[in-house]
Amino acid sequence: MPFNIPILLTWLRVALIPLVVGVFYLPPSWLPLQDRNLAATLVFIVAAVTDWFDGFLARRWNQTSAFGAFLDPVADKLMVAGALLVLVQLDRCNAIIAFIIIGREITISALREWMAQIGASKSVAVNSIGKIKTAAQMTAIPALLYYDVVLGAIDTRFWGEKLLWLASVLTVWSMLYYLQKAWPLIKEKAGTLN
Repeated sequence: MPFNIPILLTWLRVALIPLVVGVFYLPPSWLPLQDRNLAATLVFIVAAVTDWFDGFLARRWNQTSAFGAFLDPVADKLMVAGALLVLVQLDRCNAIIAFIIIGREITISALREWMAQIGASKSVAVNSIGKIKTAAQMTAIPALLYYDVVLGAIDTRFWGEKLLWLASVLTVWSMLYYLQKAWPLIKEKAGTLN
């Protein structure tokens, strides 16, 4: 297993996930709800920044690795799933939306793994729909974790809900896109099993 700064940042992201979740389980006397919201939001934002930064550094310093390519999306999916489960429990996110987003991540991860095994991973490479979906998700989640008005003008509840709905639509759209790209190979491989 290689060890470098980009992989260290990815591991840091994994380590931050329990903090985003755990802050909401502290006794109320330790941290009032508004402070919990702020703490979870800041930790999530730091984790999201490491997501961008580790990839940037890995490419810039030519430190990409198969292990980093495996760990990075796992960390992303754990981060999003953990935050969505907290938001569902806090009644800030509809369980159906959380299921759509988490279900898509599992489905596409499995599809990508299978496509890599048969040597066709480029068929399900990340596209612009997936990037826009991720941007909507990564903006909606901290907005819903904060769940208040910022600077007296920006209602993060309102915008977080709208962006999460947008992310769920883009989630389904991108999943259908990836499945359509993979469908000829799925049919071909299914045909060889009969």
